Amino acid sequence: MKKVFLAALSLVATLSGANLFAQDMSKYGENAEECVKYLSYYTEYYKQKNYDDATPNWRQAYKICPPSCSQNLLIQGSELVSRLIAKNARNTIMVEGLVDTLLTLQDQRAQYYPKYAATALNNKATYAAKYIKSDPKRVFDIYESVIAALGDKTKPSVVFNDFKSAVDLYTAGQLGTEEVLNLYQRNLAMLEAVNPASDIEKQQVADFRTNIENLFISSKVASCDDLLKLFGPRYEANPNDLKLATNIVKMLSLAEDCNDNDLFLNAVTTMYTLEPSAAAAYYLYKLQSARGNVSQAIKYMQEAIERDDSDVKADAAYLYELAVYCVKNGRSSTAAEAAAKVPSMDESLAGKAYLLMGTIWAGTNCGTRESDRWAPYWVACDYMNKAKAADPSIAEDANRYISQYSKYFPKVADAFMYDLTAGSTYTFVCGGARVSTTVRTIK
Repeated sequence: MKKVFLAALSLVATLSGANLFAQDMSKYGENAEECVKYLSYYTEYYKQKNYDDATPNWRQAYKICPPSCSQNLLIQGSELVSRLIAKNARNTIMVEGLVDTLLTLQDQRAQYYPKYAATALNNKATYAAKYIKSDPKRVFDIYESVIAALGDKTKPSVVFNDFKSAVDLYTAGQLGTEEVLNLYQRNLAMLEAVNPASDIEKQQVADFRTNIENLFISSKVASCDDLLKLFGPRYEANPNDLKLATNIVKMLSLAEDCNDNDLFLNAVTTMYTLEPSAAAAYYLYKLQSARGNVSQAIKYMQEAIERDDSDVKADAAYLYELAVYCVKNGRSSTAAEAAAKVPSMDESLAGKAYLLMGTIWAGTNCGTRESDRWAPYWVACDYMNKAKAADPSIAEDANRYISQYSKYFPKVADAFMYDLTAGSTYTFVCGGARVSTTVRTIK
């Protein structure tokens, strides 16, 4: 049967060759007839998904034919070589040679078919990460070569993996601090410049940005002292460079306890003076809060929230951070006002905001009636139940607070003395705030 199939292939090759010789054969190289023959052989097997027989014929075609004769020679060849790598995974030496071939195929596709260079080189980076396990420096160098060649056409996943490789090399002592810092800024800028084609891609790019920032923080590539030594002289040489000042502020903000120093103050001031923005006001909040200037910190955070250049989600995050800060610094009224706005602005923060509101109410002490001692705990439990409903992940914390606050509910007899029964509505007025809650009792 196989002989019949080979005979048919030969006929196909002969007919194809006859047709092709009537055309320009120069693209098939010096041995055009053999090139066409093996192209036909492997292609027919490939169409039949008979990859075992397609592979040796492809090898012959690849050996004889110039890469420019057919892009499929490189695309389908990549598939066949990938299958060979999987099939011979335990043969390290053989796999190394096959991986080299696979990477070369991508380079050739980029060279001879420039319209598809981005696809080919991004594939090269993906193959390198998948198959080169014992040489992280080589993988990193491939990433860097791809980024150098493609620029903004580099896939976001490659941009992220490039930085991850850099951090791994830093950890292994093969890359310096300044190199990693420069890569961090470059790669983050590349992701920020991406114009997503869909909401899904937009979320993916955002996730890669977050992952790079988290990786930078967790790796502790640069201490605060390292950053001050690196950026201090640069700022002194160009104190009015807005881009430099912005980078300095971002970098120092990521480092642990690096907000309270002259470089941060000067860089933030440059940002705020040259281009007032929500971000600049936020960083001034960070600076003032680090220095214990509570009123000034609150002022700048409120300015960041009120500015038109911050979106609703950013404002919600700012408000929640402000609320937490105010609670810690005894500004409960400001904290409650800020936290109350969060749920309607960002559902993902609603649970945390309600939880915080509950703790604020539990610490409230106002009202003239004896029953007003119990009301704050009722209101607090209302917010804890809202928190659980909005974000099940914090249910354990909310339940713990409910258990704690329930100890302060009145006994049935004590509530009865004030004409209160469990389940009835109680209106509580405190500091200008008027809130209705449900009476709860204990035995």
